[in-house]
Amino acid sequence: MKQGVITYLDCFLYQARRNPNKPFIIFEEKTWTYQDVDRRSTQFANALRTEGSLKPGDIVALLMCNDPDFICVWLGLCKVGCQVAFLNVNIKAKSLLHCLQSCGSKTLVVGADLVSVVEEVWSDLKKEHLLVWVMDHSSPCQEFGALLDKIQHMPAEEIRDLPSVDIMSTFLFIFTSGTTGLPKAARVGHLKAVMSMAFLEMCGANAADVIYIPLPLYHMSASLLAVGGCISLGATCVLKKKFSASQFWKDCVKYNVTVVQYIGELCRYLMNQPMVPEERAHSVRLFAGSGLRPDVWKELPQRFGKIKIREGYGLTEASIGFLNYTDEVGPIGRASYFNKLSMPFELLRYDPQQYEPIRSENGLCIKAKTGEAVQSEKKVLREVLQPGDAYFNTGDLLLQDHKGFLYFRDRIGDTFRWKGENVSTTEVSEVLGSLEFIQEANVYGVTVPGKEGRAGMAAVVLKPEHKLDGPKLFDHLVDTLPAYAWPWFIRVQIALDVTETFKQQKSKLVQQGFNPIIISDPLFFLDISLKTYIVLTPDVFQEIVSGKRSL
Repeated sequence: MKQGVITYLDCFLYQARRNPNKPFIIFEEKTWTYQDVDRRSTQFANALRTEGSLKPGDIVALLMCNDPDFICVWLGLCKVGCQVAFLNVNIKAKSLLHCLQSCGSKTLVVGADLVSVVEEVWSDLKKEHLLVWVMDHSSPCQEFGALLDKIQHMPAEEIRDLPSVDIMSTFLFIFTSGTTGLPKAARVGHLKAVMSMAFLEMCGANAADVIYIPLPLYHMSASLLAVGGCISLGATCVLKKKFSASQFWKDCVKYNVTVVQYIGELCRYLMNQPMVPEERAHSVRLFAGSGLRPDVWKELPQRFGKIKIREGYGLTEASIGFLNYTDEVGPIGRASYFNKLSMPFELLRYDPQQYEPIRSENGLCIKAKTGEAVQSEKKVLREVLQPGDAYFNTGDLLLQDHKGFLYFRDRIGDTFRWKGENVSTTEVSEVLGSLEFIQEANVYGVTVPGKEGRAGMAAVVLKPEHKLDGPKLFDHLVDTLPAYAWPWFIRVQIALDVTETFKQQKSKLVQQGFNPIIISDPLFFLDISLKTYIVLTPDVFQEIVSGKRSL
């Protein structure tokens, strides 16, 4: 503790002193105790301080896959007093250069398996006077240092002169993945980091739990909520290099996992796996995370046993969060008086036709009432409740019911207009996913020559041994969706493209459109006269673009 401030590092050091021999990380058959990680992180701190000339306040970028050393280097940098920038391991060339420039880092620590990514753009990075450390005992490039070689003879004893910390200062830079454009750096302060560590405890986890972390550590859900939550509790975590749906339940049984941290479509992937004996022989009692769709929410406990689900909502770049601590299926949390005391927010009425908040005659925004969709589009919204004020805007469309429960409806960027109406990609995806022959769906809008707006299209993955049932799909759409929301085109894929945090990728699909000449996947077109989907041949495509077939 420094000057009355409790930080992420303080929480870790407390557990390392209190339970030095307790298992902290289990990774690929090896167990690291709290003391092991403490001592190794100190060695990294000493090496980077002496050999790398790092000092408090310096910004260091970390480009590493999941590994205990990711956590050791991170904590070591905390002991030096550095600010750390987590880089997505999938970024290439232009994006890597952009990330390093946007966070102002002059030092990069890179995993041995990712050195080639840095070498590809080294001629540009060298101009930035970047110092590169490779996580290996030797470096493949003469201009890069070998960090594991430097720590071998470094002292591992506790560092006494830890730098002082301002609770409002920057702790991390986390780059939001997004599905389009360059990554954007979100600043995470020490206060938010410590608050995030309470997530698992709020969900009902305790020190006796074994927490399964299959998510990438450069993501906030893994580094702050999961690893941070594990540290806060003094629990044990099972860290995976990468998520594997087929290995998941085997791991849970093998390591006696009791808590799982999830995000996005991870749970759907589990539901799509064939049944295995381990899925009913485990000790998992809690799933905690965000992005769980209501249909999977209902089915997961039915198939895998009495597992409590704690769904939350939060943003890397904003100090707001909700948690559904009840057993109500669907909500992301509740808007209560106490929520507003701890993190002031407002739910504002939103006009989805105009893509902007609704304002009163005096130019101020209007608070939303029960049952109304609420959203904010630009990152900063001004003149909200009184002249001169400013609010951070989430960009999310939420719905509040009469009990105060909040439901996630859509990202505004995930809607498109067709026939003068706004189509929710999330809603259409859920409708398609409820059919017995569709495993998962990714819905987006595509341009059609001569037509206003975008026509609906869905990339779908069919369940094993199932075919696309055109008539049944048509009947289902008629029963569940307005005509303007029906997808005109279906693209059948073996697997959907997703980010490392399981967000569906839409940009490439939108760019490729529905041309069967350039797309090798099976394509289908909605023929309303036949009440089914027909094969989209080059001839049918020409009829559509020429206007002979009406949409």
